[in-house]
Amino acid sequence: MFPGNKDSQRDLILSTVLQPMPSELQTPDPECPNGRVAPTMKVNRELAWRVAPTLFVSFKYAWAGVSYAFQTQRNFRIHVFLGVTALSLGVLLQLSAVEMAVIGLTVGAVLTMELLNTAIESVVDLTVKQNYHDLAKIAKDCAAAAVLISAFASVGVASSLLLPKLWMKLVLLLQATSL
Repeated sequence: MFPGNKDSQRDLILSTVLQPMPSELQTPDPECPNGRVAPTMKVNRELAWRVAPTLFVSFKYAWAGVSYAFQTQRNFRIHVFLGVTALSLGVLLQLSAVEMAVIGLTVGAVLTMELLNTAIESVVDLTVKQNYHDLAKIAKDCAAAAVLISAFASVGVASSLLLPKLWMKLVLLLQATSL
């Protein structure tokens, strides 16, 4: 993509995005001889698109992403429903705090993968427009595979934590009704 070796490519990218800070904002570096100021870099905000000025705005952007995925992605809605169901069953079955944490982290991992899949698909669609490209297919297929693998793993986790307790409840219920 860029001519030259990898170091010159990296330097070109960094020099475009990072700019030296004004000297009045820099503090002396104790490791530099004679108390000189080590060059400090800052991000060139003019090159960043829609940088959030506050933490609140960052959360607002993040929530917009979750909201978009929930409104437009059927599989995201399915995963949210299944995650809420698994967590609700965990509460009803009185799982331990550690077991609930494992289920919660697993649900979070699946939803995160689904959001990343949506982001990758959107960027690929933006890049290739209406044209077919083998690399675009590979990117989309791999992103979808990541969701699939995390979903299979979550089924394994939920099964190992929920099914034994559900089975015990069912056995106790059947014993109580047969008396």
